[in-house]
Amino acid sequence: MALIGAMTLCDRPARAGDWTPAVEVRHDETLSISYQAKLDGPNLVVRATIEPGWHTFAMDNQVRAEEKLAGKPSLGIDRPTKITLTGGLQVAGPWLQTAPLEFSKPELRWFSWGFERQALFAARVRRTASGTVRIGIRGQACTETVCRNIDVTIPLSLAKLNKEAATAADLALKDLVQVR
Repeated sequence: MALIGAMTLCDRPARAGDWTPAVEVRHDETLSISYQAKLDGPNLVVRATIEPGWHTFAMDNQVRAEEKLAGKPSLGIDRPTKITLTGGLQVAGPWLQTAPLEFSKPELRWFSWGFERQALFAARVRRTASGTVRIGIRGQACTETVCRNIDVTIPLSLAKLNKEAATAADLALKDLVQVR
């Protein structure tokens, strides 16, 4: 039986630049992927750490696949990564992501893009309230033989963030590409 769970999260509020504790996704007892988030200046950054043998998919995986298929049928499309915010932050710009790798199998009309080892997702955000933001992540993590759906939430406390510290970005986002 597959287990998807999160490790225990500590109650300390995040400071600007701090990664949240990892939220883990497991297949049976095996860790497949974990997620962390932080505020970096005006940006929310989500980091996916992908275990060896596993991969996950780009936020625009479906758009890219539909472009390649050009109206032709496909056996299926891998679930894209989706990130939603509820609580004190609102997305105020386009999402960015690590440049995805191509996993396509054109001979099967199966087109897919994603990540191995690590991926970053980032968007400019606007603070709308204090309290705790809930960062919802849905998607899919796969090996060559099995796929697991992802449905996790990362809590990020905004209660004690230092506004001055949150204005100086320290993470270079220049290597990320805009999600289509």
